[in-house]
Amino acid sequence: DKATDPSSPEENWECIQRFCDQVNADMEGPSLAPRLLAHKIQSPQEAEALHALTVLETCVNNCGEKFHSEIAKFRFLNELIKVLSPKYYGTWSSEKVKSRVTEVIFSWTVWFPQEVKIRDAYQMLKKQGIVKEDPKVPQDKILPPPSPRPQNSIFDTDEEKSKLLARLLKSNHAEDLQAANRLIKSMMKEEQEKSARVSRRVSTISEVSENVKCMDELLENYKRQELSKSDQETLQTLFQRCEKLRPLLFRLASETVDDDEALGKSQQ
Repeated sequence: DKATDPSSPEENWECIQRFCDQVNADMEGPSLAPRLLAHKIQSPQEAEALHALTVLETCVNNCGEKFHSEIAKFRFLNELIKVLSPKYYGTWSSEKVKSRVTEVIFSWTVWFPQEVKIRDAYQMLKKQGIVKEDPKVPQDKILPPPSPRPQNSIFDTDEEKSKLLARLLKSNHAEDLQAANRLIKSMMKEEQEKSARVSRRVSTISEVSENVKCMDELLENYKRQELSKSDQETLQTLFQRCEKLRPLLFRLASETVDDDEALGKSQQ
């Protein structure tokens, strides 16, 4: 509510960033947040809808693949389409809000070309004449500031890129702002890929550890007595799963050469 407060003339970046942090911290955050934002984007108050769209774009920049997969579902895309469609809220939504929603969906077709549903939704809007032509999204539009980053973020560890970004953002030249925008997108993509690798590593190591623990318990029982047929099948299944995960663990270890602690866990 604070992040989309219609009485606030400007974006409340502190609240917006706290909202993103909560989305990232809560396991259900990526699935619940789009529903909350859809309700705000459909608000009859223009300011509230515009603030909600800013929050949405900031979440896209900061909340990773799980959030991206949620906004790429027809369930959420349909909520955005309702703002544009004269059958729903298009008759009373302000032109400013409708223009911004169109820009958002169009920009996602560029940013997420692999998401077929986003492209289909946008093409449907054009086919129905709701969108007459592709919007011209300003190339010098700087992305919203990212939420507080974890340690070893690409923004912190790549000193050369960080210095270049700081210099470009201080410039008054349009071409420098365009370059800064491209650099931010590139760095955010690297950050998301790094985060995905860390998440994949943690979940894989956790799965292997649990499997090995169960195998140890079964083998300990086997030393004392014969295993039942069910336990033997379980032991065989666990062994086969660990064998399948072995190549993945080696690959994950090779990806963590700059992180000795994580490398040690992977090798263990």
